[in-house]
Amino acid sequence: MHQFILEVQEDDYNWKWVIIALHNSTQAFMVLALQGTSPLNVIKDPQKSFDAIQNGTDYPEDKLLNFLSLYRDIKSQEKMKKSIDSRNYSGSNEMDDAIRTLNELRNKFIHFIPCGWSIELIMLPRICKQVLSVIEFLILESGNIRFYDNDNIEKEQLSDLVERIATELDKVERKYAISYGPYS
Repeated sequence: MHQFILEVQEDDYNWKWVIIALHNSTQAFMVLALQGTSPLNVIKDPQKSFDAIQNGTDYPEDKLLNFLSLYRDIKSQEKMKKSIDSRNYSGSNEMDDAIRTLNELRNKFIHFIPCGWSIELIMLPRICKQVLSVIEFLILESGNIRFYDNDNIEKEQLSDLVERIATELDKVERKYAISYGPYS
């Protein structure tokens, strides 16, 4: 995603790839935070898979919970309680709006239907920074994401990357504020 943010500064059409990468990254970290020791925690119909395990039958084809359901679940104390250190995401109405907007934009990019469509570029850096804060929470504060090799080093590297991305988003936001006026 960092590379795409750098490329946005040269060509606004690269926002498509920023949105897709941010959505994918957010979804991946929500899955990591929610799955705990069982992938059954992040699929649509876990009972079918559980029954297959119990009965020794083939696993059914199942699907990952959708993006907004995963977001709802990271806000749930019950769903996020994986250890003593676990914390759920508190969220806010503004964050809920940013998540919904990201999901809507990503879906329009991925499931393209020919139409006329315009996007206010000035809103994109703020939305991306808000969603990045969710990723940062999941990595550093949720207590549910662990890395195999060196947990602290991996988390520090990811935190640095999030900070570099946020810095680049700030640059784009300032550029747009000069060109288009501030976004409110």
